[in-house]
Amino acid sequence: MVYVYVIESLADTTWYVGMARDVNNRLKEHNKGKNRFTKGHRPWKIIYTEAFPDWKSARQKEKYLKTAAGKKWLKKFLAAHPLL
Repeated sequence: MVYVYVIESLADTTWYVGMARDVNNRLKEHNKGKNRFTKGHRPWKIIYTEAFPDWKSARQKEKYLKTAAGKKWLKKFLAAHPLL
């Protein structure tokens, strides 16, 4: 399985969208500063994950979530599902 994830900065509420096989390990890497963009916005928390059977379908969802329409959808989704 490949996961699309969205993390939110606890410092300034910036969002970052990515893909990984192990989301928890990837979050640790973000919080250790191993990514150029996320390094300056630490610490991070996971706010959304979705599983996909392959990289191709996960990449499609990742690209969508990086668009204005995808961000709008995610805001609505998170508002409707506050405990996820």
